[in-house]
Amino acid sequence: MQIISCIIFHVLICLFLTYNYRMIRDHWTFFSNHGHVYFIIALEDDVVVREIAQKVGITERAVLNIIQDLENAGYITREKIGRTNKYKVEPDKTLRHPLENSVQLSKLTKIIKNSG
Repeated sequence: MQIISCIIFHVLICLFLTYNYRMIRDHWTFFSNHGHVYFIIALEDDVVVREIAQKVGITERAVLNIIQDLENAGYITREKIGRTNKYKVEPDKTLRHPLENSVQLSKLTKIIKNSG
């Protein structure tokens, strides 16, 4: 009986992992979460971390980490206004990967803005 339970358990684990792998594989996007956060900041004035997190589908902590990465790399600036932060993008920056580093983010942002 114990061997059968163990086999059933392993089969269920394999099915679970296979299902989750398919779900992850089927829900990929062309832009990373860093890209999503950048474009939301670029397109929406006075957006707050909570809104960004909801739109991207990640936690507020993850958004804060991404904002820190983008700020450290010079892609955005942060201005403290009272108790809130206002974020602005640096439009003259380009994509980072050597395959796309000639693409200006300002042009890509315009395409995204005009598509919606």
